[in-house]
Amino acid sequence: MEHRRLGASGLMVPALSFGAGTFGGRGELFGAWGSTDEREARRLVDICLDAGVTMFDTADVYSGGASEEVLGAAVKGRRDQVILSTKAGLPTGDGPMDAGTSRARLVKAVDDALRRLGTDYIDLFQLHAFDAGTPVREVLSTLDDLVRAGKLRYTGVSNFSGWQLMKSLAEADAGGHQRYVAHQVYYSLVGRDYEWELMPLGLDQGVGAVVWSPLGWGRLTGRIRRGRPLPAGSRLHDTADYGPPVEEELLYRVVDTLDEIAEETGRTVPQIALNWLLRRPTVSSVIIGARNEEQLRQNLGAVGWTLTEDQVARLDAASARTAPYPHFPYERQEGFARLNPSPVRRARGDAGAPRG
Repeated sequence: MEHRRLGASGLMVPALSFGAGTFGGRGELFGAWGSTDEREARRLVDICLDAGVTMFDTADVYSGGASEEVLGAAVKGRRDQVILSTKAGLPTGDGPMDAGTSRARLVKAVDDALRRLGTDYIDLFQLHAFDAGTPVREVLSTLDDLVRAGKLRYTGVSNFSGWQLMKSLAEADAGGHQRYVAHQVYYSLVGRDYEWELMPLGLDQGVGAVVWSPLGWGRLTGRIRRGRPLPAGSRLHDTADYGPPVEEELLYRVVDTLDEIAEETGRTVPQIALNWLLRRPTVSSVIIGARNEEQLRQNLGAVGWTLTEDQVARLDAASARTAPYPHFPYERQEGFARLNPSPVRRARGDAGAPRG
């Protein structure tokens, strides 16, 4: 398994990491992804470690905390072999202090996560969402205290907009606080919005992407094609409204291209979709999920080989969408592009260079 530096930090993470959202199976939205128990979780962790997948991601809202509990039990006795990543900030109850990233909430959330995970430190702690009601300085100083206390090693965010992340980084620099090194983001062949604002920011500021839902909320598993309805029992029937929307023609265009490349390579549709992501600038790790051993082994087949430049170009073209203003002139007009080349071109050295 290839290991990559997480943003501008010293932490090395595997190119593929495992998402424990299916652990626990309690609750409605964040508990509907699976019901993996401790015994099954330990088996999945065994397979991951054998393959070099050492980072495991969860959150306090997944199955009402049961995901963290099951993951903690599954890695018990081998804590030094794994990187534990969790998140907090989304509502976990109806009380006034059951949501957000205030000092009181963060201190309690971290202590609760440590207890559920059965550990005394968290390798990567991420804010699950931006809290507009809490001053950024308060958030950063609290995280600094938790790092100094030895409870957290590295910090990051998830689902931030460009201005929210940049404001946080600027405040960190001004106040001498620890910088966020990771941004857990939605990014896939049918959801490339990350490239328009957040990827250039990550490239410029040294923030590594940890990608969630790399198969487009289950749409790139190979089970959806033109003229073929969703199979009975698909979780997309229950969760589609919660996931990022995808235009039908865009989805079919991407799947058609994935099918063509699957024929050429002998790889599966999900393996190709994951491999494409692993080539993108700023991507430090792609989170794969699995409800069973077969799914996990299939997803692990996304590494150890590479798409050709022609295949990448075809996937780029099939998944392309017109960028919104003010980004589209930089993609379409030469004069604008010379001033602000795309992050993919910058990373490859085709035009310009990252500002530092």
